[in-house]
Amino acid sequence: MTEQQGITEEAARIRRSAIAEAREAGQTLEEIAKALGVTPGRVSQMRKGPVAKAPTPPASQRPPVIVQRALPTDPATRGSVSLFLVEAERQGITPGRKMLYVGLEPAAEHIAACLRVQPDEEVIARRKMMTANDVPVRIATSFFRNDLFGGTRIAEPDFVKPSLQSAIQALGYTFGHAEETLTARPATRFEADTLQLDPGEWVVQVLRASYSSEGTPIHTLETICSANRHIFTIGQVGGLDEF
Repeated sequence: MTEQQGITEEAARIRRSAIAEAREAGQTLEEIAKALGVTPGRVSQMRKGPVAKAPTPPASQRPPVIVQRALPTDPATRGSVSLFLVEAERQGITPGRKMLYVGLEPAAEHIAACLRVQPDEEVIARRKMMTANDVPVRIATSFFRNDLFGGTRIAEPDFVKPSLQSAIQALGYTFGHAEETLTARPATRFEADTLQLDPGEWVVQVLRASYSSEGTPIHTLETICSANRHIFTIGQVGGLDEF
């Protein structure tokens, strides 16, 4: 469902463009309706809305931006109002974020495994897009089990204040441990459209599964990063390694 977002809207824009071209060529609504096998009134409905736009300029024409993403994240940063806002401001970048979706959706297999639910079971999703200097760089989605967090502030639309971390702790959960993995892969259609990627560009998926001190899967964060707009700095625990 996530991968196919936007296809219907794009098809509707293409259809509106075709109808506009036919009208400019002198065809009447009745002639267009007969060719499509619909009524003239239906053609009028199809015409409403913007027509297809020119393709987004390639990345080389957009303002260049590189964002650093630290792994693992400093606990003080993760516990702040927003990991991305704090990291970006430290790097001298103007950050922005926009909530894209809050609601229930079927859990993909990798999300279901982290939350220990069945694939396609409905979970709470909180999806937002991050920008750096007005350039889209990340899609971050927080997933929560509906049986644990349904009916709480975490299931409500808009941003949770002062932070998700404080809301989770207010419900009585204490952090135990987290498992974080990175995967580089081609972008899905939805990811490419949202991040304004050029054809063939890849993304880096950072998947962080967090568990309470009792081992309960509390929060799974999937961050989709534009690969050519990020540098990942990896920290090593001191005293536990060799040259």
